[in-house]
Amino acid sequence: MPHSSPQIMGILNTTDDSFYAASRVNDLQELLRRAERMLEQGASILDVGGCSTRPGCTVADAETEMRRVLPAVEALARRFPTVEISVDTFRSEVAEKTLEAGATMINDISGGDFDPQMFPLVARHGAGYVLMHTRGLPDQMIHRTEYSDLVAQVYGHLARRVERLRALGVSRIVVDPGFGFAKDVRQNFVLLRHLEVFKRLGCPVLAGMSRKGMVWKTLGISPGEALNGTTVVNTLALCHGADILRVHDVKEAVEAVRLFEAFREGQ
Repeated sequence: MPHSSPQIMGILNTTDDSFYAASRVNDLQELLRRAERMLEQGASILDVGGCSTRPGCTVADAETEMRRVLPAVEALARRFPTVEISVDTFRSEVAEKTLEAGATMINDISGGDFDPQMFPLVARHGAGYVLMHTRGLPDQMIHRTEYSDLVAQVYGHLARRVERLRALGVSRIVVDPGFGFAKDVRQNFVLLRHLEVFKRLGCPVLAGMSRKGMVWKTLGISPGEALNGTTVVNTLALCHGADILRVHDVKEAVEAVRLFEAFREGQ
């Protein structure tokens, strides 16, 4: 960051309950194999999660999350010492241990709202930070989708936190409007249509729609069948200014970026 070419963040879930079953991996050797394949296919960031936060789920406790994610980060940092390793966590204690173990970025679904120590911790470590918008814990967010002006409210929420992070000295900030988090299917498409608005925050914009409900519910299919639909919404995100695509399927996302760039150069 910053990159002129859109980047791909590959998802590595060490959970046993992530919404897309094929993304789950609990064996370190298999995790390393998947990571290597993602990097070979063109990912530049690996995002490791040990606590599913899909809407409506029961959140794993801190001890379980740490047990899942810390060995994964240690193994990845040893094998791929120059790669950007992101940890998908909203807990500062998990963030601290994994940053010490070699992670370089924290991907926080709560945007610092669930743990007041997160922003100061990220600042102390000089880490990158993905600032996402949501409302409430996963078991609450499905009921908190009322907005008077969706885009303006999400933007304002992120803008206030970008300001706080910058005041603390955090410079590597990525903003994520939080597709699927406290937004219904229609609202996700409203955000996608207005994604370019978030560029005004002066940070790279991340779009995380891979195999999410906005795709499979719209098409009447399952997450396992949602790769083609994911490629479509990722392409729309690129056309509307996305700088980073967070995906389960790296090869297809990289192909979308390559075709988008060929299209952009042909204008």
